[in-house]
Amino acid sequence: MNTHHVVIIGSGFGGQCAAINLIKRGIDDFLILERRDFMGGTWCQNSYPGAAVDVQSPLYSISHEPYDWSQMFAEQAELQQYTNHVINKYGLRAKTQTNCNVVSVNWDEAQSLWMIETAQQGTIAARILINASGPLSTPVIPNFPGRDTFKGTTFHTNNWDHSIDLSGKRVAIIGSGASAAQVIPAIAPKVGHLHVFQRSPHWVLPRPDKTFNRFERALLRIKPIYKALRAGIYWALESRVVGFKYSKAMLYFVAQRSALKHIERQIPDPELRRKVTPDFTIGCKRIILSNTLYPAYCRPNVTLHDKNDGIGSINETGIQTRSGEQVDLDLIVYSTGYDATDGVISYPVKGQGGKALADVWKEFPRAYLGTTVPSFPNLFIVTGPNTGIGHTSAIFVIEAQMNYIMKSIEALRKSGKKAIAVKPEAEADYTQMIHSEMNKTVWKTGGCNSWYQSKSGHVIAMFPGFSFTYRMMAKRFKPQHHTFS
Repeated sequence: MNTHHVVIIGSGFGGQCAAINLIKRGIDDFLILERRDFMGGTWCQNSYPGAAVDVQSPLYSISHEPYDWSQMFAEQAELQQYTNHVINKYGLRAKTQTNCNVVSVNWDEAQSLWMIETAQQGTIAARILINASGPLSTPVIPNFPGRDTFKGTTFHTNNWDHSIDLSGKRVAIIGSGASAAQVIPAIAPKVGHLHVFQRSPHWVLPRPDKTFNRFERALLRIKPIYKALRAGIYWALESRVVGFKYSKAMLYFVAQRSALKHIERQIPDPELRRKVTPDFTIGCKRIILSNTLYPAYCRPNVTLHDKNDGIGSINETGIQTRSGEQVDLDLIVYSTGYDATDGVISYPVKGQGGKALADVWKEFPRAYLGTTVPSFPNLFIVTGPNTGIGHTSAIFVIEAQMNYIMKSIEALRKSGKKAIAVKPEAEADYTQMIHSEMNKTVWKTGGCNSWYQSKSGHVIAMFPGFSFTYRMMAKRFKPQHHTFS
């Protein structure tokens, strides 16, 4: 059995940031486990047509790894190039075991080790375990009546089948969220007919994209200029929190009114306008940035089915709608999201005394700084409960988490002990504060049901405030909130 000081599960940006921080602190005895046969996480896995980031690229990057992006909102291929650039620069392939799916992890109290059971490599032991599998890694396909009877082709956007020729095909996309909003305009010109099944509409704002010319890309290679641009984008995006939490008037006049005008400008048909106009406050669900979605809906070969004409059942040849219409299809694409709240960690975890994390999280997932859970020593969760950010770069929050994780590891080393765990009262106080603050946000008061919420109704995906507030909390390690054993 191989034993490592640190094992990192997942090789996306969370795993990469963890590995880089360990290297910078002289910790070389670590292993990254990746269930797929390639590294890179989200932007290497999600290769569906139209895939692109919805945060400006200079900010959606590791702070100390600037890149001469070709456009403001990078597309999937360029994001994959950037991911591989980071992996290669720090030699992370040599530290990674691909095709290694974690089945379960268990805390061995006698040895103060995490025992990681894998499907392919047996048991791997770790003094410290960092879960960086990511909240958007477990695709969800609802159990529609008759789902398995369809004889055509089906797949989730997370596992796009590029061998399928879409030319002239009758295609349905189930879902209308962020991924669907990118896929629809990308494939609509190619297919014979596209049926979009929308459970509920999202608010859409114009996408302020631009292509960088050669001179601008050269400027991006100058670190002070890159840093200044990054800072400008960050503070402009951070101002959105004022609307999300403190000012409904700002949310309406700055964002929702602009979204309504976007509908008026791009959709002439009143009935289609009605279908795409949400009945909840903007920001309650993820805001989509797109200049091409509404024009795609207006195409003669695209039909938008709203909740009144949704999926009644799926059968051998296609979908029967609630109104009784039979829609014959060649392909069904599920753009139905991920288990990003109740399924933060997709494998079973058992901590001290055999306590199951699933039982601790039975009511709703919770963690101190969204990172550590009482009775689960030496376990750190990257992008855990309430670390999501709806207005800025997720990588900013990941890097903030690294401050806390690395200070915890250093505190453990200095203590001379084998295990560090957060105290139950510290986690309880933090969680109470999070959900008290959450009550002030549009995610609780905006009148929608979103993937931000767990089955309990608690908003689990989001942090209820400014990202710099989270960063300050993560940076101030508090020994009194922890036990060492």
